[in-house]
Parts: sequence; C-alpha cells; structure tokens
Amino acid sequence: MQLASRFHRHSNVLRSDSPIDDDQLKIVAPSIFAEDKHASRSERYAYIPTADVLTALRKEGFSPFYVCQTKTRDEGKREHAKHLLRLRHAEQINGSEANEIILLNSHDGTSSYQMLAGAFRFVCNNGMVCGTTHNDLRIQHKGNIIDNVIEGAFRVLEDFDQVDAQKDGMKVLTLNTSEQAAFAHAALALKYDTDLAPAPITEHQILRPRRSADLADDLWTTLNRVQENLIKGGLRGRSASGKTISTRAVSGIDQNIKLNRALWVLAEEMRKLKA
Repeated sequence: MQLASRFHRHSNVLRSDSPIDDDQLKIVAPSIFAEDKHASRSERYAYIPTADVLTALRKEGFSPFYVCQTKTRDEGKREHAKHLLRLRHAEQINGSEANEIILLNSHDGTSSYQMLAGAFRFVCNNGMVCGTTHNDLRIQHKGNIIDNVIEGAFRVLEDFDQVDAQKDGMKVLTLNTSEQAAFAHAALALKYDTDLAPAPITEHQILRPRRSADLADDLWTTLNRVQENLIKGGLRGRSASGKTISTRAVSGIDQNIKLNRALWVLAEEMRKLKA
C-alpha cells in the first residue's frame, strides 16, 4: 500500500490507494475511536463513536481511503475533534475516477454526522466535493445514529448518477483560452477576497497543468487543474505588500470543503451556460 507522503505518527491526514485499517486510523484521527463524548456535551447528546458507525459501513461494503482530523492545540480536545473520512463502496472502485462518500463528525459538538458526495481523480490524487449544501445529509447525535448514517450513505450513492452526468457534461465541453481565464478569475475570487486586494497569484498559474494528462481544454480537466493548484498550494506569488510568498495548501476541513464545493458549483454553472 502506498501511503500519503505526509503520513507519520504526528500527521493529521492520510490518503491511501487501498482501504485504511483501524491501526492507521487511530494514528491519524484518534477522535474516531473516542471512548466517550467531550465533557461539554449534555445528557441529551447521544454518544455513538464514529468507529462503530464505520464498522457498520464496512459490513455494507464501504471502505475508507482517506482520513484527516482537525488540528487542535488543546490536547484535551484531540480525542474528540472534528474528523473526516472519504469512503468508497466496492461497486465504485474502478476506472480513472472513483465516487466517494464524505463522512464528517466530531464528539465535541463542533459537527453533527454529515454526509456529502465526493469524486476522486487518481491521476492527480484530487479529492473533490460535489454539489451544493442542499445535497448534504446531516444526522444529529440522537436516535438510531448508525442506521441513519447507513441509510444516508446509500442515499448519497443514489445521487452519484447525477454527479456522473455532471462530470460527463463537463468532459465533452471544450473551453477556449478566454473562457478558461474567466473560470480561473472567478476561482481566484472564491479563495481570495479580490475586492480588497489582488490575488497573490494569477489565472495563468492556477491553469498551469502539473502533468501531461491535464493538458486538455475541456471543462472537467480545467476544473481539476484549478482545484489542484488552489487546494495543494505551493505556487510562487506576491502579497499585497509586494513580498514574495508561496501559497499555502488548504488543509482545514471546513475550508477545504467550502472551496471544493464552490469550485464544483462554479464549473456546473459554466457547463449550464455553455450548454
């Protein structure tokens, strides 16, 4: 199994090309296996550890291929912090891309159980978030949590027909140079508050492919190039004061989901306009 390059005993993220086992999950996201809810939660808070939910999901054919946990300076919260799993169903593991179910949770009150649709592209290790907030499934910490999460997972699976149709529509839609620049310009505005100051990097930089497989001019490939460059960072730019900087990766769980989803919606709106 190939592990993510950042995987070590103090890492908070792991991506693998085969299912991640519990021993690896415990190192990266110990809050998945929290023994109890955080002390701040009331008696009404139904505590069901994510580990129990994951066990039930595995029995239904779902396996985790990515895990991360929010960093916290408070060691007392590390065992309960927000965590994210990206899971694939056995029927979804094929080809150059995989549909993924994104499961978020915490045991400190910062998150309910949330389930979102995601897409993973193997050539660039890009993990996307599909759709809008209207597609989210939120399951409160009460009632029959495990059954509700399993039901939610299969509901997300049913939504992948729509996701696949959107991807197929993006793949057959060619963008000219001006249209790609317009898409990149809008993408920069999503990440940086360009009304207050210019973005530290240019449209040309986030459109630049990192591999020959991303040279195509279709909307899907354009979205992937832009998403990878914005999410992974590492681009040389200039701050508002003129200082040379290197853009940071978007590592926060909430920030990553927000930007990923916004880019998907931007691409889908462009697809509709062009179509």
